[in-house]
Amino acid sequence: MKIALDAMGGDFAPKETVAGACLAAQELGVEVILVGNENDIEAELGKIGTQDFRLSVVHSGQVIPMNEHHPVDAVRKMRESSILVACDLVAQGEADAVVSAGNTGATMISALLRLKRLNGVDRPAIATVFPTTKSYCLLIDGGANSECRPHHMLSFALMGDAYARQVMGRENPKLGLLSIGEEPTKGTELTIASYELLSKTDYNFVGNIEAKDIPLGQVDVVITDGFTGNIVLKLAEGVGEGMMRMLKDSIGKSLVSKIGAGLMRPALRSLVNKMDYSEYGGALLLGVGGITTIAHGRSKAKAIKNAIGTAKAAVEGNVIEAIAGRLAPGGSGRRDNLEN
Repeated sequence: MKIALDAMGGDFAPKETVAGACLAAQELGVEVILVGNENDIEAELGKIGTQDFRLSVVHSGQVIPMNEHHPVDAVRKMRESSILVACDLVAQGEADAVVSAGNTGATMISALLRLKRLNGVDRPAIATVFPTTKSYCLLIDGGANSECRPHHMLSFALMGDAYARQVMGRENPKLGLLSIGEEPTKGTELTIASYELLSKTDYNFVGNIEAKDIPLGQVDVVITDGFTGNIVLKLAEGVGEGMMRMLKDSIGKSLVSKIGAGLMRPALRSLVNKMDYSEYGGALLLGVGGITTIAHGRSKAKAIKNAIGTAKAAVEGNVIEAIAGRLAPGGSGRRDNLEN
C-alpha cells in the first residue's frame, strides 16, 4: 500500500511530517511517498539517518500557506503545490491515499478537483473520530459544510454508517442526530426535517441526541452540519487541554496530591492518551473518489503516523467502494430510495 503524504503541510513541516512518515513505514508497513521540496525532505531524512526503501520523494516546488484564507484561489494559482501533487498521485493510481496536515480548505479543494465527488454525493463531509467512555464514535460533518439541507444530512448518515461498518467494525451502528433535545420536534428547521428523512431509512437511527450524549458513547455515529460539528470538536479539544492543565496545577499544590498522582499515574496516562488528538491521527474527507485524510495542523510525528494509519484502515476497509455501492442505481443509499 502506498500513501502520498503532503510533507510540506502543517505547522511543523517538513521536520515532523518526515519523522512521522518514517514511523509509519517502520510500524505500519506502508510505503510513504513524501511530496514537497526535495532538498528540504532529503535534509530531514539525512538527520534521521534512515534509508528505508518504503520511503520515496516526489518533488513539488510550491506550498500553500497554513494561514491562506482563499484556498480556492491558491489551489488554482499554485498548480505545483505539494497537496495538489499528492492528490494527483492518488488520481493517477500511483498512491492509494493522501494525507495532509496542511491548510484544510486547500486539502478539500485539491481532493475535489483531482479525485472528484462520488456519483450521488452533493457535499463531501469530514468524518472525525471522537473519544467516548465506551470506545470512540464518529462525528460527521466536522467542518466541511457550514450550511446544509436535509438531504445533505441524509448523505452524511450514509457515509458515516459505511465507515462505522467497514473501519470501526460496528455491525449495526447506532446513528444519532445532534439536536437540543430528544423529541423529534426539537431543534432547527434543518434538524426537524432531517429527523423525518432519517426516520424513513433502514439505518439503525435512534433519533435525536444531545451534545452531552456524545462523550458517553450513546451512539456510534453523530450526524450534524459542519458548523455545529466543528464547534463541538473545537470545544472538546479546548476542554480536554484545559482539564489536563487544571489537573497538573492541582497535583503540584501539595505533597499528598503528588503522592496520589504517582499512584494513579497509569490511569492518568491512559486518560491523557485517550483525549490526545494525536492518538487518532486525522479525519477522513468522505464523499470523494479517493481516501483523503486531514490531520491536525499542529500534528507532530506521532500524529502524522497515526493519520497515515487512519488512511491505511480506510483503504483496507474499502470505504469508498462501500459508499459508492450504496449510491449506485438500486443501492440502499440512493436518495430516491431513501426519500420515498
